[in-house]
Amino acid sequence: MESAARHVAFFEVIRHHPAEGHRYAALRQQFPKRPWLMFFGFSQYQAALLGLLSAPFAIGCSNATPGMSGWEVAGLILWFVAIAGQTVANFQSSRFRSNQKNSGKVCDAGLWRYSRHPDCFFEWLIWVAYFIFSLGSPWGWVTVYCPLLMLHFLTQVTGIPPAEARSLKSLGDEYRHYQGTTGAFFPGPAKPGRQSSGTHINEAGDA
Repeated sequence: MESAARHVAFFEVIRHHPAEGHRYAALRQQFPKRPWLMFFGFSQYQAALLGLLSAPFAIGCSNATPGMSGWEVAGLILWFVAIAGQTVANFQSSRFRSNQKNSGKVCDAGLWRYSRHPDCFFEWLIWVAYFIFSLGSPWGWVTVYCPLLMLHFLTQVTGIPPAEARSLKSLGDEYRHYQGTTGAFFPGPAKPGRQSSGTHINEAGDA
């Protein structure tokens, strides 16, 4: 599965990275006495959740109807749009932060001008695409819990809350102003009163 493959690639990257990821460092601080036990339980929890979220794929693969339905075509198109959007958002963020001129500034250029977390939004849109694709199969509608569950996790648990906390700690009032002018999740027009600090997003190589 695409999601599982991305998780494997992510863990392979962080395994060779000298610094521990923010999420896992925070978990280690919450359970200082037996971090190994916490990480074991956390990995089992993720495995169970992944199994629960695999329902759209299981239902889609069980469909014996030849050809692709309109729902499946629509889901596939939305999936490509979501993957492209997430890729662009991550590239823009990485490009912005690699420029030393942007040190201490908020990345509010490109897609980040319309949402504080466009990467999370497009991640959720991927799961909406899975749900739409499964509607082309009998009982596909029961997988509606998948995008709803991911929406909860991204906006209330593992996505936006820890990212906002880190940004407030490192950027302070600059990020608070960004919060007041730009929506957290769903993209929309920026509120007036903010001058973009992302003028160097396309000049990462000049630093």
